Amino acid sequence: MEPTILTLDQSLFILGTTPVTLGMCLFIAVAILLLAGIPVVLGRRRARQSADDAEQRMNALLAAQTEMQGRIAAMAEVFGARQSELNQSISQRIDGMTHRLGASITEQTKATHENLRRLQERLAVIDTAQTNIQSLAKDMAGLQSILSNKQTRGAFGQSRMETIIADGLPMGAYAFQSTLSNGSRPDCTVRMPNGQPVLVIDAKFPLEGWNAIRGAENPEAGRQAGQQFRRDMEVHIRDIAGKYLIPGETQETAFLFVPSESIFAEIHENFEGIVQRAHKARIVIVSPSLLMLSIQVIQAILRDARMREQAHLIQGEVIRLMEDLTRLDDRVRKLHGHFLTTQKDVDDILISSEKLKKRGGRIEALDLETASPAQPSPQEPKEFDNRMGQLKLRVVDED
Repeated sequence: MEPTILTLDQSLFILGTTPVTLGMCLFIAVAILLLAGIPVVLGRRRARQSADDAEQRMNALLAAQTEMQGRIAAMAEVFGARQSELNQSISQRIDGMTHRLGASITEQTKATHENLRRLQERLAVIDTAQTNIQSLAKDMAGLQSILSNKQTRGAFGQSRMETIIADGLPMGAYAFQSTLSNGSRPDCTVRMPNGQPVLVIDAKFPLEGWNAIRGAENPEAGRQAGQQFRRDMEVHIRDIAGKYLIPGETQETAFLFVPSESIFAEIHENFEGIVQRAHKARIVIVSPSLLMLSIQVIQAILRDARMREQAHLIQGEVIRLMEDLTRLDDRVRKLHGHFLTTQKDVDDILISSEKLKKRGGRIEALDLETASPAQPSPQEPKEFDNRMGQLKLRVVDED
């Protein structure tokens, strides 16, 4: 088969109504290539100019970068110095703060130790107080158990009364549980001076009725307990007046001892009728303080009585003292006379010594008169004797 040969004017295809030949296609292709090449050339020129501008810009950037690096180095150096100063200042401040914190912590530790020591001391005091309170509670429990029994309550009041009297009066001025003529035995009798009748003190106080008043749970029970206590007190006052007030043997008044100040005050405040009845029966209700005061008064009376009993002895001693004083006065007067005589003798001796002193002065002032001013020679003894014989003594007696 033979190859087909194309020519320039040979139609290749029909575009619309116009046939398109090979030459037209080639022309169009060359035109397209020409049109495409112009922008490439222009692009290369522009690229070349852009490269020059970029190089210039790069050089400017490099110069700016170099300058920037220098500035950055200077700033880094300044920042390094400032950082060093800042680090040193911060270090100094941290050291100062550490020192102050250490001192503050030390002081706080000391204060804490001191507070702990004081707290321990207070706790020790509290422990001691608690121990004492526990001991006191035990004692109160023992006292409550003692007072719960009638006999032990009586013994408690009796012992307290005996203690007050024994502390205030001398031995022999009182007696406990002594027997009177009617066979009764009061708790205590106090001997009065000058043969006066004894004073009777009773310590049997009815505490059962008082405890009933204190233990009443409602007003009605309290009222009934108060009435019972009033009756017990009236009975006790009658017993004391009937047994212990004996004419000629005891005083006309007796003491009813109450072993508590609070009970004494409560009786005078809420049971005025009992106090009035006791006064009418010549019974004096006394508390521990009043009994002590009464004992002191009795002690003063006994002291005055003993002073009066010993008055004649005191008078005799005073008389002997005055005799001794009289003898002493006589001896002093005699000694005064001796002193006067001795003084006169001393004055006479002083007069004589003064005269001797004056005469000695006159002897020192003697006037010696000589016949010739020539001095005696040792070869002429007779002439010397003649001149000595010519001396004149002039004595002036001033007496």
